[in-house]
Amino acid sequence: MVKLKYITACLAGMAIFSFLTCTKAAAQDGTVIWKITSVSQVGKYTPEVLGKPRLSNNGHAALTFNGVNDGLIVPGNPIEGWSKFTIEFLFKPDGDGPVQPRFVHFQDKEENRGTLEIRLTPKKRWYLDAFLKNGKTIDKGLALNDTTLLHDADKWYWVAMVFDGKIMTSYVNGVKELQGPVNFPVMTAGQISIGVRLNKVNWFKGAISEARFHPEALSASALQRIKE
Repeated sequence: MVKLKYITACLAGMAIFSFLTCTKAAAQDGTVIWKITSVSQVGKYTPEVLGKPRLSNNGHAALTFNGVNDGLIVPGNPIEGWSKFTIEFLFKPDGDGPVQPRFVHFQDKEENRGTLEIRLTPKKRWYLDAFLKNGKTIDKGLALNDTTLLHDADKWYWVAMVFDGKIMTSYVNGVKELQGPVNFPVMTAGQISIGVRLNKVNWFKGAISEARFHPEALSASALQRIKE
C-alpha cells in the first residue's frame, strides 16, 4: 500500500511538472492573448472607454460596439520591438453598421501605423482591408483589399495580418487573401484602439471577442479559423 501511494504521488508530481513545463513553454514563445470581454481590463492594460461597449455572448463572449461612439483605447503596443508579427482578431461584423469601420488601429510615437478594416456592401457582405504605413515615408502605405473577396456579415470570423519583415499577407479564417511588399519598421511604444480609429472616427458595429499577437510570421496552417 505504501509503495502504491508513493507511485501515485510520483505520477501526480510528474503530471504537475509536465503541465507547468508546457505552460512555461507557451509563455516563452512571446504570444500575447487578449480576451475582449471587459471594459476595465484588456490584457495587462486599463483602457480608455469610449461610449458603452457591452458584454454579450452570441456564440463567443465578446464586447459589442454600437458603430456610433463605442470603443476602447489601450495604452500599449503589443507588437512593440517586433521585426515580424502576426495579429489575429476574432470578430463578428454587423451587416447594418457603418460601411468603412476600422475595428483595430495600432500606432507608435513615430507614426508608424496599421489598421484592420472592413468594407460593407448594401447586401450585408464585407471584404477585409489590412493596412500598414511607415511614418517616415511619403508613400500611402500598403492597403490589401479586394472587392470580390466577400464574406457574409453577422457571422464570426478570425482575420489575420501577417508581416514577415518584408511582406504583409491578409487572411480570413486561415485562408490567404492578399499579400504585398511594404517598408514597415520595428514599432516603438504606442497605442491600439479597438472598435474605432485612434482619432475617434470610423466606428465599428459588431462584436469583438479575442486578439492574439505573435512575434513571428505564422503560416496559414497555424492560424485560428472558423468554418464559414
